[in-house]
Amino acid sequence: MEKKKLVWYWIITAILSFCIFSGGVAQAVQVKGVVEGFKLLGYPTYFISLIGVWKVLGIIAILIPKFKLLKEWAYAGIFFTMTGAVISHIASGNVSVQIIAPALLAVFTVLSWYLRPADRKISSVN
Repeated sequence: MEKKKLVWYWIITAILSFCIFSGGVAQAVQVKGVVEGFKLLGYPTYFISLIGVWKVLGIIAILIPKFKLLKEWAYAGIFFTMTGAVISHIASGNVSVQIIAPALLAVFTVLSWYLRPADRKISSVN
């Protein structure tokens, strides 16, 4: 069972990493379509790059070995960013297929966090 869990961890984490990293890069360099999408939500342009850089750094933290506490923060940040994107779309009246991707990525974030191997978790000492 442990091997099956590890396989699912890497499949989900690979999909999550690709989506968040590529989206983060597009935001960091302010790709035109990405900027237009953010402006519809009412966010300032500088915020787009800020979120993009943090997404890229978060995925790097999740993928590299060690730094278990940093991984916890990265998972939390990605989860808050994705759920915040869903809420931003709803609050701005832009409820459409645009909320599916961040909602699904929030679920993938939780699954990746839950399925991660023991050597990527902070162990509790009793």
